[in-house]
Amino acid sequence: MAAHLKKRVYEEFSRVVQITHEEAPAKKLRLSKPSKSAALHIDLCKATNSTDALQYLLHFARKPVEVESVEGVVRILLEHYYKETDNSVRLKIASLLGLLSKTQGFSPDCIVDDAINTLNNEKSHQVLAQLLDTLLVIGTQLPESPTVRLRLIQMACKHLSDTYFGVRNKCLKLLGCLGTVDAPLTKDNEGAGTSLGDVRDVQTIISDYFGDQDPRVRTAALKAMLQLHERGMKIHEIIYDQACRLLTDDYEQVRSAAVQMVWVLSQLYPESIVPIPSSNEEIRLVDDAFGKISHMVSDGSWMVRVQAAKTLGSMLQVSPHFLEQTLDKKLMSDLRRKRTAHERAKELFTSGEFSSGRKWADDAPKEKLDRNTVYLIASGACGAFVHGLEDEMFEVRIAAVDALSKLARSSPSFAEKCLDFLVDMFNDEIEEVRLQSIHVLREISTHITLREDQLDTVLAVLEDSSRDIREALHELICYTNVSTKECVQLALLELLKNLNKYPTDRNSVWKCLKFLGSRHPTLVLPLVPELLSTHPYFDTPEPDMDDPAYIAVLVLVFNAAKSCPTMPALFSDHTFRHYAYLRDSLSHLVPPLRLPGNGLDLVDSRCSSGSVESAQLFLQQSLNRVSTIQNLEAPGAQELLNFTIRDLQRLGELQMELAGAADFCATYLRCQLLLMKALQEKLWNMAVPLCLKQNVTATAAAQQILEETYKLEFLYGGLESRQVATIHHVRLQAKALQLVLTARTRQGLDPLISSCEKFLQDIESFQRLFLAELPHLQDSFVDTLLELMPRLSSCKPVEMVKILQTTLRQSGLLQLRLPEQIHRATATIIEPTGESDNPLRFTTGLVVALDIDATLEHVQDPQNTVKVQVLYPDGQSHVIHPKPGDFRKPAPDRHRLITQVYLSHTAWTEPSQIEVRLLLAYSSSSTTSLSAPKLGWSDSVDGLQSPEAAVEGTIPFSKPVKVYIMPKPARR
Repeated sequence: MAAHLKKRVYEEFSRVVQITHEEAPAKKLRLSKPSKSAALHIDLCKATNSTDALQYLLHFARKPVEVESVEGVVRILLEHYYKETDNSVRLKIASLLGLLSKTQGFSPDCIVDDAINTLNNEKSHQVLAQLLDTLLVIGTQLPESPTVRLRLIQMACKHLSDTYFGVRNKCLKLLGCLGTVDAPLTKDNEGAGTSLGDVRDVQTIISDYFGDQDPRVRTAALKAMLQLHERGMKIHEIIYDQACRLLTDDYEQVRSAAVQMVWVLSQLYPESIVPIPSSNEEIRLVDDAFGKISHMVSDGSWMVRVQAAKTLGSMLQVSPHFLEQTLDKKLMSDLRRKRTAHERAKELFTSGEFSSGRKWADDAPKEKLDRNTVYLIASGACGAFVHGLEDEMFEVRIAAVDALSKLARSSPSFAEKCLDFLVDMFNDEIEEVRLQSIHVLREISTHITLREDQLDTVLAVLEDSSRDIREALHELICYTNVSTKECVQLALLELLKNLNKYPTDRNSVWKCLKFLGSRHPTLVLPLVPELLSTHPYFDTPEPDMDDPAYIAVLVLVFNAAKSCPTMPALFSDHTFRHYAYLRDSLSHLVPPLRLPGNGLDLVDSRCSSGSVESAQLFLQQSLNRVSTIQNLEAPGAQELLNFTIRDLQRLGELQMELAGAADFCATYLRCQLLLMKALQEKLWNMAVPLCLKQNVTATAAAQQILEETYKLEFLYGGLESRQVATIHHVRLQAKALQLVLTARTRQGLDPLISSCEKFLQDIESFQRLFLAELPHLQDSFVDTLLELMPRLSSCKPVEMVKILQTTLRQSGLLQLRLPEQIHRATATIIEPTGESDNPLRFTTGLVVALDIDATLEHVQDPQNTVKVQVLYPDGQSHVIHPKPGDFRKPAPDRHRLITQVYLSHTAWTEPSQIEVRLLLAYSSSSTTSLSAPKLGWSDSVDGLQSPEAAVEGTIPFSKPVKVYIMPKPARR
């Protein structure tokens, strides 16, 4: 009986427990990260001494802190700050408070009171300076809180009397960054603090510390005043005298900041009148500042000299006679105060000296100069640029050359006067100075004409071993005017010597002579018989057309003949034949000439003014005509696309100004043609086994469309968001075609599922990237997909493929809208030419250096995108990334690549050719990264998939050049 009762009790208890378990709600587990503040509190509590606490704080500073944990961490740090007695630990805590206040998404207004309280109770000067730095960070993070800003300014004013220079520095910096800019403080706030009367004029407070005993504080005061200027506050004119006195300070940092301060005031008050000390004369403030800064070009510190020279270049409002005085070490007469004849006569009368009559005109008024003569400009400022150009430090010389360039561009008369000084700099011992002086003379070449002696000095630089120097000089001669025909002859002879000594300069010399001839046709005319070796009675031998020097002479003559119609009468018969040959082979150097009577009546219609406009109209009409293919049958539409592509390619060859736009449109239409052929009716109405060949063709077309879209996106510059969206739209169509073809030809469900998921991510990425452009893509392929997005996300892969196939075949051509200007990135390999039959011989296992010289046009960031590819006959391919120093930038949209490629291979039995070409590297992540959301510290990256995997590749954008090489077996 007892056993039976016990059994029933057990069953009843089990039933109750089971009911309880069923009724109890299931508990959900939530994974949370450990609190940073709790971990920091535990670590600081474990610290037994200040060294351990400092180590824990240093370790904590290396870890990121979530936004929601910042306030708790700050409270723990402040709690430990009040307990800590060691200065170094408190200093580190104050530093951490400033770092935490910069956390994105955290508003530091909750810690302002605590930070100010710690500042009031702190005794250590170093910790005080760090706390003021933290307050500055808090103030910059709260720009919309004038109350907080006012309290911080009051704290800065309160501690300005601190004995430690670091505290005064931080106070001045805080005043400069947070001082009132919009309006002075009103009297209603006077009860806010004891020093509020000073706060109303921040500039007065800061200027009081221009005379501080510590030079670091004086520097900080000047920088704080400059900071006020940068923030929009107009500096008071009375500061000018104080800033001028600081130009003679004993410390270079103070003098350097004072130079900037004087310059700022000269720009704010250029026409103000300031008195000259110890005289009754007055002068414009900008002229006075120019003279004082000119004097600083002779400063003892080279850093101050550089600063002064750079500043002079931006003072464009200075009077011309002050400007010209910087080129003469002797003081000009119009910059001295001269006594009147009445004053000199009165002085002579009081001295009792009269004319004796023995000398002629000995009683004429004479100017007597003595040490009491008042100068309008400091004597040390005379010849400021002469001192700067002769300075021992090349940094000062470069700064002086740059300043001369800026001033000469705004004053043609000054440009003429400084010409001799710039030409003298061509002989500087530092290559960088020589190169900069050549560039400067090129910039002001429109204002000057070189004399023969000056040209002789300029042309002497052609002997320089530096290629950059020689090419810069060629560029200078292109845009320089010379005065006589002897100058033209001298320039030609020196350039021919340069060509003989450095044959690799051939293209640069030819281009230089092209511009020299076109700028001086009347000076070249009397030289033609001598240059072409013609004789009025005797026939002269025909020169060799393979001679680069003879081609150089012809380029000079033909470009001069374009503006001189009487010159062709002096040509020989073979000269006309040579013209026809060069016009075809070097059309970029030889202009079209009208040569009647010789069968060469050539007029270039491309040079007419209206040709570009008509070509643009033709381009737009071609695009409009293509938009009507929706109404045509497939054969007619494909034929129209073929004809339009052919027309656009020809247009790009005829009109160089529209080459980029024409090529861009032709490539886009080629993508549409490939897509149309891949979606033709025959392929999709047949069973898969019956159209294997067509499937292969369609797959190749889809891959080619993808490659062409990457060319469209990365090979052309000047694209707007609308064009980029159109390119991505075509790329999405190609990916949809690839997905459909994959489903038709491959077996297995797993690859199809992953491909469908990837395609859905591509659609979402497109929507996120081009949200603003979606209204312009109505009734397009992507617009239909976005409408069907809920269905695509929930359907099976097979059904999704059917939807894509139907949508693809029903989608039409998306109209392309051209932007204002499209440029195609191009590269031209100058060296090697590929014309030599002599192979480069080297021993197997060793290397041979191949010099590469190429011109790059419209390439963005070439240091990271341009690569050199070498293809060997056996199929091997090497890709070399040039060093950043191998790139030069001679013009805004042009780069020059001069590098060496090292070749090596196993032994060959006979010479063979390798191919060298330039590649443009791209990565599609550069587009997706523009709109990708930034992740915070607390966001998990593991579960976040990239919407579009970065596709990296290279695009050939230069014609390949073939070079003979011959690896020889090693000798045993």
